[in-house]
Amino acid sequence: MDILKDLEAIKENFKTEYEKCGCMLQLENVRTAFLGRKGELNNILKNISSLSVDEKRVIGKQANMLKNEFSVRLRELKEALMDSQSSDETHGIDVTLPGIRPRIGTTHPLTKTLSRINNIFISMGFRIAEGREIETEFYNFEALNIPLDHPSRDAFDTFYVDEKYLLRSHTSNVQIHVMEDRKPPIQVIMPGRVYRPDAVDATHSFMFHQVEGLMVDKDISFSDLKGVLLYFCKSMFGEDIKMRLRPHFFPFTEPSAEVDISCIMCKGKGCRVCSGNGWLEILGAGMVNPKVFEAVGYDTDRYTGFAFGMGAERIAMLLYGIEDIRLFYENDIRFLGQFA
Repeated sequence: MDILKDLEAIKENFKTEYEKCGCMLQLENVRTAFLGRKGELNNILKNISSLSVDEKRVIGKQANMLKNEFSVRLRELKEALMDSQSSDETHGIDVTLPGIRPRIGTTHPLTKTLSRINNIFISMGFRIAEGREIETEFYNFEALNIPLDHPSRDAFDTFYVDEKYLLRSHTSNVQIHVMEDRKPPIQVIMPGRVYRPDAVDATHSFMFHQVEGLMVDKDISFSDLKGVLLYFCKSMFGEDIKMRLRPHFFPFTEPSAEVDISCIMCKGKGCRVCSGNGWLEILGAGMVNPKVFEAVGYDTDRYTGFAFGMGAERIAMLLYGIEDIRLFYENDIRFLGQFA
């Protein structure tokens, strides 16, 4: 039969092409050429309908045997090529060596400092309150006894969004919102970003972080304020730290004071960091001005309170010996990686 001769020729062709296979692409081409829908074996089987019953039986058996043989050999070659490829990929690699450890990020020094400040005040019973960064003039100025014509307003006048709203220049605006929403006793701290039109240099930035505190109740005195701040200073900088209060002016507190601590670098002896006087200014504080209580509807004959505020960057610079505030915002991994 001519068809049997054709099958024998297909078998020889397959052997020749099979032996040339050296990659997966060549293997797939051989499979398609001999076993595919338009392959050589299927072309033979398409013409089997015109044969006699006996011829169909012989040709069909022979074609199926070739098909099974081709399939087995192609499968075995595929497995061999995959094993060879896997071996090539790992050649020269010591799989017992440890992997490359990915770089792990660190907590930003400002985040660490804010968390530490918050935890100290939380341990004294303070709660955290947050508020808007975009505020009205009333909450940012008027309610804090800073009217439009007040000379201290120049230092706080900040970036205006429009005629009505501006970026807050302190977190004192949160104090007003808290007092409007709650009746005393109140004991809260207010951390957050604030904005002022300061020229950027080693110690100033147009944006920085502030933590303010507020305590309001019956019979709150200046001695309560001093006790809270002394506990904070010793918890933050060490038990051997000393604290002093200097008279100052803030429109929203009366009396007011600047709070200094003994220099943590020279222990009060005098050095470059403290400009030789042995003291470092860290925050401002005072008793809440009665006009602030009047703005929120508190009875000034019944309630008293104190407030304080500090810059987180200032505290962080003292804690970590950082001399330039701009380092906090440059995202330099060489700098940030030191605070693991």
